[in-house]
Amino acid sequence: MAKKKAPKTCYFTENQVRADYKDYQTLKAFMSPQAKIVAKRRTGTRSSHQRELTQAIKRARFLAIVPFVTR
Repeated sequence: MAKKKAPKTCYFTENQVRADYKDYQTLKAFMSPQAKIVAKRRTGTRSSHQRELTQAIKRARFLAIVPFVTR
């Protein structure tokens, strides 16, 4: 029988912060090593926060704060 994992909690709800395109360190935590946006089922973020996070990452990519891809 497989163990049940504890439900993941939303980082943004826990810390009472919003996804900000200028906060490079937070955005980097929600991106894979290939600079892809990590799915909410892996990070545990709520749907509304995941949408905000996606917009923030895309904005930061456009402004060259985070890379589009890494080699």
